[in-house]
Amino acid sequence: MTPEEYLARQRVAESRSEHFAGEMFAMSGGSRAHYTSCVNLIREASSRLEAEGGGEVHTADVRVKSAATGLYTYPNVTIVCGDMPFGDTQQDTLLNTTVLFEVLSPTSEAYDRSRKFEHYARIQSLRPYVHVDRFRAHVDLPSLEDGKWTISAADGLDASLRLAAIDLELLLREIYRQVELTEGEPRRSGS
Repeated sequence: MTPEEYLARQRVAESRSEHFAGEMFAMSGGSRAHYTSCVNLIREASSRLEAEGGGEVHTADVRVKSAATGLYTYPNVTIVCGDMPFGDTQQDTLLNTTVLFEVLSPTSEAYDRSRKFEHYARIQSLRPYVHVDRFRAHVDLPSLEDGKWTISAADGLDASLRLAAIDLELLLREIYRQVELTEGEPRRSGS
């Protein structure tokens, strides 16, 4: 399937799918904890960026393309600061992003941390790619600094997530507001 065929199908589809190397892959739905974390991230980042006067926050309804690798995907939350070039006149596929958030789930965590990260790391405008743990108040923050990816973390409800690239700080307590954390819940193999 060509990228053009994929985009034509996605624009009328009722569910989201990724596209890579000529293949389309269905994306699964999320749990209540997953979408609540996403809503919290969108609300907090939007209100703080609005107060600071910079950046736009997008939901998982906006597709992102890694131009270097050809992956089309739907990050849970996307922040764009500066120019917003889109793939075409439909303005539903971003070509640059500044921050991407993925709320990890047992079925996608290994992919989000490895293969998807390899694609995201090739987006030249991307600085942090944030992994939000689904089971406990913990966030990993892979960030590009001086041409090298490094990982820092924020752990516990009293911690904060500092996104230096866009001068934004988010409290984990707000990200996980109304999220039932199940820290002791067993993980699936490979996650």
